[in-house]
Amino acid sequence: MKQMIRSAALLLVFAGVLAGCGGGEAGKNEQKTVQAGITKAPWGETDGKQVELYTLTNKKGVEVKISTYGGTVTSWVSPDKNGKNSSIVLGFDSLSGYLAKPPYFGAIIGRYGNRIANGAFKIGADSYKLATNDGKNHLHGGNKGFDKVVWNGTVVSDSTPALILTYVSKDGEEGYPGNLKVIVQYTLTDDNELKIDYSAETDKPTPVNLTNHSYFNLTGDVANTIENHGLQIDAAGYTPVDATLIPTGEIKPVAGTPFDFTAKKKIGLQLNDVPGGYDHNFVLNKKGDSTQLQLAAILSDSTSGRTLEVYTTEPGLQFYSGNFLDGTFKTSAGTPINKHTALCLETQHFPDSPNKIEFPSTILKPGQKYHTVTTYKLTLSGK
Repeated sequence: MKQMIRSAALLLVFAGVLAGCGGGEAGKNEQKTVQAGITKAPWGETDGKQVELYTLTNKKGVEVKISTYGGTVTSWVSPDKNGKNSSIVLGFDSLSGYLAKPPYFGAIIGRYGNRIANGAFKIGADSYKLATNDGKNHLHGGNKGFDKVVWNGTVVSDSTPALILTYVSKDGEEGYPGNLKVIVQYTLTDDNELKIDYSAETDKPTPVNLTNHSYFNLTGDVANTIENHGLQIDAAGYTPVDATLIPTGEIKPVAGTPFDFTAKKKIGLQLNDVPGGYDHNFVLNKKGDSTQLQLAAILSDSTSGRTLEVYTTEPGLQFYSGNFLDGTFKTSAGTPINKHTALCLETQHFPDSPNKIEFPSTILKPGQKYHTVTTYKLTLSGK
């Protein structure tokens, strides 16, 4: 019955579309049941459109804020093992922080997450040219990707807080072919899971690779680096890259390299052995039905007692160790966001797949439905 209700809600949204870590301590957690739900508040204006901020709260009092600007997760506030509340993701308290164009903090990325070599690809005999906004390459959808547009928000459920965001990317936007209709649903469960459900349809063949670009620091304080975080990734292989971070097309084993996270190890252990730091796609070990959620990674921090599990239907995971953070941006409390003070675990198809026939295809065709799911589950130990 729940699935029928959810499916009906999604159909209604599609019909409508076709018609048209920053924060610091927030006080002590009282460890009591609260009223779960969603609230909405105005959050400024850009491009002549009103931006809204939704607050999703579960029965444990865990709170996730999501802006319609970029579909951005602006905060995820939860208690640590000592009951101190803080946000495990980088974000800002106001829209102005995002209009200053930070590096994709918390945003939905599209049409194509990650890089496309030389900003060019072909579909059949047709060639397409995209913005080259990362040196000579295309990155995260271009100059104005999905992270910089205003989405439409609809509350699906209050009891288990669920928010649907919709956006229509027009034919030719940022050089991509086809009108792409996108639905992203965020759900916050009482098990402290943030589930992200992505769907899309097109009227012309086009590359699609949607992801979320949240930066995590499980200590809740970017005064701490992520080098002491433990990380485990269920991947026996990774895709090596050239000097511009474009995959060579190979899939190499992680065994015996700094990319071996098959057993938990501290991120800082071999970080300096990777030129520039980690910014690589891991080829996940898929078992059985690839459309089912499978555990991809486990991130942990002994100081806070927090553990983040990542489940996905995607074949790849980009682990980025915050190499380009340089203190230019500061949290709303004024703390500089420096190198290696946050990391990303972006579930995805592989970078530059439109130019790599050996990689799983990312071309969505008319009549097909793009659908992927990723769940980030937060747990606590060491109370």
